[in-house]
Amino acid sequence: MTSAHDGAAAAPVCPRHPDRVSFVSCQRCERPACPECQRPAAVGVQCVDCVRQQQKAARPERSALGARVRTQRPVATVTIIALCVLSFVLQNALPFDAWTGRWVFTPWIADVQPYRFLTTAFLHSDSIFHIAFNMYALWMVGPVLERLLGIGRFVSLYVLTAIAGSVGYLLLASPTSASWVTIVPGASGAIFGLFGAFMVVLRRFDASSTQLYAVIGINFALGFFLPGIAWQAHLGGFVVGVIMGAGYAYAPRERRTPWAFAIPVLTAAVLAAATIVKYAAL
Repeated sequence: MTSAHDGAAAAPVCPRHPDRVSFVSCQRCERPACPECQRPAAVGVQCVDCVRQQQKAARPERSALGARVRTQRPVATVTIIALCVLSFVLQNALPFDAWTGRWVFTPWIADVQPYRFLTTAFLHSDSIFHIAFNMYALWMVGPVLERLLGIGRFVSLYVLTAIAGSVGYLLLASPTSASWVTIVPGASGAIFGLFGAFMVVLRRFDASSTQLYAVIGINFALGFFLPGIAWQAHLGGFVVGVIMGAGYAYAPRERRTPWAFAIPVLTAAVLAAATIVKYAAL
C-alpha cells in the first residue's frame, strides 16, 4: 500500500529547485520546470538551462562588414572624445611646456620623439571651435564606422590615420622653411581619415551622403585658403583612410580576419618607412 509520503516523492520536481513540485515540462529537454525557471517559447515554455544553452550556441550578431556586435554603445568613439576633451582642459590649465609642448608634433624633434606622431592627435589649438568641430565630426561618423568595423579595426583606423596626418605634414615640410618648426596639434588627420574610410564604405554599399561630401570639401578648401590650418595633415590622413577603408570594406568574406591584421601592419610599415626615408634624406 502506497503512503501519502511516497506519492509526494513521486511527483515531478524542478531540478533546479527540488523542493518545488511542477507539472509543467520544458518543451526542449522535457524536464519539469517551476514557474521561476520557466521561459516563454514559441510553443509552451522552456527551462532556463535550455534557453542559456541556445543563447551560447546562437551565432553572434555581425555587422555588414563582419564585425561582431557586442554592444550598441560606441565605446571607442566616446573614449577618444573623452581623452581629447580631457587633454584640452589640461592644455588650458597647465603651462605650454608642461603639457602641450610635451606631446605636440613638430618635424624638427619628432625623429627622436616619435610618439608625437600620435599624441598630437589628442591636442588642439586654443580655439574652442577647433576641438568642437573635430569632436562633432568624430561623433558624426565614428559610431557608424565603429559598429561596421568593430572596435579593433576602428581603433587601428583612427590611430594610423592620426599618425598618417603627422607623416603627411612631415613629408611636405622643408627643413629650410618655418614649416619644420611649426607645431601641428589636432585630430584633423584622423578625422579626415575617418571621412575617407566612410566614403569608401558608402561606396561599397552603393550609398552616398551629401552632407559628408560637403563637410569634406569645405574643410579641404579651408585648409588651402586659411592660415594656421595644416592641410598636409588632412591630406595624409584622408589618403590612408581611403586605403585602409577600402581594405576593410572589400576584404573577401572568408579572409576578413587575416586582412584585419594585415592591413594595419602594412600601413604602419609604410608610414614608418616613409618617415625614415624623409629624415635620412636630410
